[in-house]
Amino acid sequence: MKSKILAVIPARGGSKAVPYKNIKLLLGRPLVEYTFEAAKASKLLNRIIISTDDEKIAEIAGDNKIEVPFFRPKELAQDDTPSLPVIKHAVSFLEEKENYKPDYIVILQPTSPLRKALHIDEALKILIETGTDSVVSVMHIHHQCNPYSVMEIRDGKLVPFIANSEKYTQRQAKPAFYVRNGAAIYAFKYETLMKKNSFFGDDCRPYLMNKVDSVDIDDLIDFEFAELLLSKRQKASE
Repeated sequence: MKSKILAVIPARGGSKAVPYKNIKLLLGRPLVEYTFEAAKASKLLNRIIISTDDEKIAEIAGDNKIEVPFFRPKELAQDDTPSLPVIKHAVSFLEEKENYKPDYIVILQPTSPLRKALHIDEALKILIETGTDSVVSVMHIHHQCNPYSVMEIRDGKLVPFIANSEKYTQRQAKPAFYVRNGAAIYAFKYETLMKKNSFFGDDCRPYLMNKVDSVDIDDLIDFEFAELLLSKRQKASE
């Protein structure tokens, strides 16, 4: 039997740093449309919904043939609302109202406009083929932010954050570290979310993405950077 794989796109209306960030125009298109496009091009996703509290965002989703099965409750659309209860609400709603229970769930945040369908499918293949609890997209930490490069100020003195890190002054000698890239992709089993109350579970595997595809939009500078990269990508494909 074919697995039920649900994509949830969380996109609330409010945003402090950039008002209406999720539908702010990026190269003439609402930001969230890039995630709609990637999700619809996936070969493995077989249901895509949006979780939003905003009528305008819901209208744009509908125009893009993305399901809007509910409006997110106000208490789950605050600036400080954690992501976990938002996704659990979406999955629980579908299970209770439609008797729909996915095998796997993928969170696709609108703030990763350069994420492609290929990335979604490759992450899902890792999840399905390994039987792990979850897969999360990551990227290499830039060498300047590597823990062995981090400094702190103690009593007015600049000192290494990690003792004896001086031996790692050469970039090539520093151990590799990784950071979630937004994350652009969270993929996990139904049981990981609903029974373990987690996006990660006990066994979380990485899906490595490059720096360009990992762009995460948080402020206006990020928008400008994403526009530059997207315009270059579009010209390259012409």
